[in-house]
Amino acid sequence: MSTAIDAPTLRAWLADDAELAVLDIRPTEEVGYASPLFATNLPADRADAEIGRFIPRPSVRTVLVDGGDGAAEALAARLETSGRSALFTLTGGIAEWTKNESDAQPTFDIPGRDFSLKIRDERDTPSVSAAELKTLKDRGADVVVLDTRTLPEFTAGHVPGAVAVPGAELLLRFADVVPSPDTHVVVSCAGLPRAIIGAQTLIDSGVANKVSYLYDGTKAWIQENLDLETGATAVYGPVDEEGRKRAAERVDAIAANDDFPAVDLGTAQQWAADPGRTTYLLDVRTPEEFERSHLDGSINAEGGQLLGVSHRTIAVRGARVVLIDDPTGARAAVVAHWLQRRGFEIALLTHDFDA
Repeated sequence: MSTAIDAPTLRAWLADDAELAVLDIRPTEEVGYASPLFATNLPADRADAEIGRFIPRPSVRTVLVDGGDGAAEALAARLETSGRSALFTLTGGIAEWTKNESDAQPTFDIPGRDFSLKIRDERDTPSVSAAELKTLKDRGADVVVLDTRTLPEFTAGHVPGAVAVPGAELLLRFADVVPSPDTHVVVSCAGLPRAIIGAQTLIDSGVANKVSYLYDGTKAWIQENLDLETGATAVYGPVDEEGRKRAAERVDAIAANDDFPAVDLGTAQQWAADPGRTTYLLDVRTPEEFERSHLDGSINAEGGQLLGVSHRTIAVRGARVVLIDDPTGARAAVVAHWLQRRGFEIALLTHDFDA
């Protein structure tokens, strides 16, 4: 039988070192971009079927948070019959958690915007405004916009002439989409987080190009009364051998001070089967690559999304995360470089999916 806990207890649990999962079980349209806890949103009507993806071990301490309507208690009762133990509900739900808005509340994860702004301020990442970018384009300047969002987001609307290169793909695809070192590269997203991290990734990797991020991304473009372009108008293509070689050089540069253990498949699978510790096997390649071939037990988690909204995939605080990539390892290196700054325990697994 589940146990109800109050907000002070959850605050204490968020600060301890034991594994903890927090699920916001309200409908996705009600939660919006992120739960106030930056917890994983798994609506109650999907939880029975999908909880294993987010919380692989059934014995993990799990807090269900609803809208104060009793849905958490009902879901806990159902999950208990399927072998889930250590289930808890937050008394009063989200309303109780947010009632003292003046108080600084801990979250389950670091909000992507806060993290990216901290990186920007630390590294002094250059930016351009939408008006400045429009002027450069009107002058015929040698400038290219790389949109680091997912392909569906890009298709829905992007800065005219932009090229879709999701965040984790930047180092792997850069030589193919930006062949000239004289091109001014402007990295864009819907707002700030993925654009800042994308721009700083390129700068840290040592590209010769001038690199900036588009301040407030497509939102700023619209605010300037400029029209977005729709459709998959320009998307990265296959990586040739020269592109992989250049990507490997940039990985060496960005990972020069990183130290992540490289594990083999047997070790990763042994970790995933450990009944006493949660391990995620996250394939950071594109959804298309994952669909063609992937390792048993792994789930697809596009690297660019992990950088901005890791809480949507990694529901267990304190879990071990194995990032899976092809032999180049460019995407896993980028994701690991930034996720370790957010406190995750990372290991890398490269695999030749074409062998």
